[in-house]
Amino acid sequence: MANPQFEEVKTEAAAAITEDDLRSVYTGLVHEDGRHEYYLGNDTEEAAELREAAAIQLGMLTRVLADRSDSTVEEISELAVERADEMELR
Repeated sequence: MANPQFEEVKTEAAAAITEDDLRSVYTGLVHEDGRHEYYLGNDTEEAAELREAAAIQLGMLTRVLADRSDSTVEEISELAVERADEMELR
């Protein structure tokens, strides 16, 4: 049985991505079988704005993962860099 809190977060996230005032969207999915999918879209073509949106998204995700996994931001960041180096864009 799925975690009710996780189900609530999935429902809230699905509703939030349909809002009209978004300028950047990132969704990363990790399946039980190890597959992963990621979706990234930005309402800009400017490199500086893309970097800023990416930094905000990475910062939010890093902070939440560190807090929930009893890890430091640095530990999560180092692990993320290792995994990013292993990934191929599709």
